[in-house]
Amino acid sequence: MRKIKSLLLLFIVLSFTTAVQAQTNEVSAFEQTMRGNGRIYVVIAVMTTILVGLFLYLIRLDRKISKLEKN
Repeated sequence: MRKIKSLLLLFIVLSFTTAVQAQTNEVSAFEQTMRGNGRIYVVIAVMTTILVGLFLYLIRLDRKISKLEKN
């Protein structure tokens, strides 16, 4: 459980770092295209789904390992 907490803390810190870097005024042509077509929301949804899936997998794996260690 301690590893999960540390990974979650790392993810939160990296999220804040990304948020700070994302506040620049420069917008690339790629970003304009993605926002204009509405595809950016699809990309964000897929990334969020993958990250949530990975975290749930890690939590489940940690519980199984803890259970095996107790036995």
